This record gives sequence, C-alpha cells and structure tokens, in this order.
Amino acid sequence: MLASLVYPDFWISSPKCFSQRRVFIPPSQIMGNLCGCMKVDQSTVAIKEKFGKFVDVLEPGFHCVPWCLGSRVAGHLSLRVQQLDVRCETKTKDNVFVNVVASIQYRALADKANEAFYKLSNTRSQIQAYVFDVIRAYVPKLNLDDTFEQKNDIAKAVEDELEKAMSTYGYEIVQTLIVDIEPDEHVKRAMNEINAAARMRVAANDKAEAEKILQIKRAEGEAESKYLSGLGIARQRQAIVDGLRDSVLGFSVNVPGTTAKDVMDMVLVTQYFDTMKEIGAASKSSAVFIPHGPGAVRDVATQIRDGLLQASSQH
Repeated sequence: MLASLVYPDFWISSPKCFSQRRVFIPPSQIMGNLCGCMKVDQSTVAIKEKFGKFVDVLEPGFHCVPWCLGSRVAGHLSLRVQQLDVRCETKTKDNVFVNVVASIQYRALADKANEAFYKLSNTRSQIQAYVFDVIRAYVPKLNLDDTFEQKNDIAKAVEDELEKAMSTYGYEIVQTLIVDIEPDEHVKRAMNEINAAARMRVAANDKAEAEKILQIKRAEGEAESKYLSGLGIARQRQAIVDGLRDSVLGFSVNVPGTTAKDVMDMVLVTQYFDTMKEIGAASKSSAVFIPHGPGAVRDVATQIRDGLLQASSQH
C-alpha cells in the first residue's frame, strides 16, 4: 500500500519514495467512510454511481453510500451562480480593432445535474467559445460608435445563443453583460480630439455670437448717445436763441429808441469779453490768437448774429 493508517492518531504517512507529507484525517470522516456515510453541503449536489453507472443525484444532507456494495460518489456539482469574464478581440465595420469584455453569469440546474456533470468536460471553455463566436459575428456589422450605443443588443445576442446552447447541457444563463469596449489607445485619443474639436467649434461660434451681440449693442448705444447729444445741442441752441430774443425784446421795450440790432451787438460784445476772460483765467489753457480791435469785434458780432438769426429762421 502507498499509505499506512496509524491508530489512534489517524495520520496518513507517505512512503519514503514519495515526499514526506503527513495529512490529518478526522476520525469522524474515517468512520463515516468505513460505514459508507457522507454529507453533501448546501447549494451542492453529489453524483452517485454504482459500479461506474449513474444512479442518483444526492441533494444536500446526510446520505448512506455503501462502498462495499459498489456504490460511490463520482463527484460534486455546485449549484451556485458562477461568473466568467471573457475578453474577445474583434474588428468593427469601419476597421477598428476593439476588445469586448463580456461577463457571463451561469449556474447548473438541480433537475439536470447529471447532464451538467457528464456531458461537459470543461464548461468555462465551452461558454467562452460561444461568446467568441457571437461577438465576432455581431460586432463586425457595426461601426465603432454604433458598437458603444448597441452594447445591450450585443449582450442580448450573446445571452440568447448561450441560453439555447447551454440548456442542452443542464446549465442556465442567468445574465450576460458587456462590461467594457476598449478600442486601441490611438483610436481613443483620436476620438477625444474629435470631441474636443467639436466642442471648441461650438464654443467659438458662441463666442463670436456673443461678440456680435456686444458690438450691436455698443453701436445701438452710440447711436442713441449721438441722437440724444444732437437733440441736446439743438435744444441748447434753441434755448440760446429764445433767451437772446427775449432779452432783445425786453431791452427794446424798457429802453426807448434802441433797435434790436443795437441790443444784439451789445449782448454779443458782452459774451465775447466773457469768453476772453474765461480763456485768460484758465490755468492750463493754450495760447489762442484771435484778431482784436473794434473792427474785429464788429466782424465777430456780425458773424455770430448772422448765425443765430439763421438758426432762428430755420427753427
């Protein structure tokens, strides 16, 4: 025998030709095996055979498997939901290589446990092959942008194909998710640059539109300002003319024998000297050369009077 059982410590020792390893076996397990008794854990089933032929599926709990009568447990099968992540490289319709990461959640059916145990030797490899087949047949029909938008459709196609294929082998596909779509790094950088350029174009249009509105408002403000300024100047001139007319009429009435021309000359000469006084009193005024003398005063008065009379007649 390759191993010898040593009582009462219940140790199994390997012979010297093998590595010196000692494995402890609990006494209860040794006695259970000797009596043909065993237990099956929760969310697990055991496959019972007799002389190599399938007999029954043992559910969780305590069972008697008399090894002396040819019965044995061929193996255990978990009923828990398991997850398999599959990374598949494929090409889109616009010749962009992408890595599609699919997450498959599946579990064995308790009523088909014997089929799940005997029909498939490698469940994960079988599921992975179906995922590769569906993704590499579906994604090449889509452009890169459509691949991102139709991610749920890809997952649904993979789930339908897996459900149809794996139900024959006693497995249920709980959920299929496309968790990631990864194009090449250069493609991602180019996509980001395209997006950034589009956003910059929109921003430039908005900025130009804002500047246009600002210039229009500024022009409207200047036009309104000039209009109001012209209106003010016109009113100012009208007020000056009205004031001078009232002054001339009042002076003519109060001083008999004077004409309107005499009063107007006197008023203009007075304003002329007031202007000269203000120019001379200003501390930062520049030198102003104007003709001076009785003849010059008469000429200035004549020019001012003609201008005011013309403005009055136009009004």
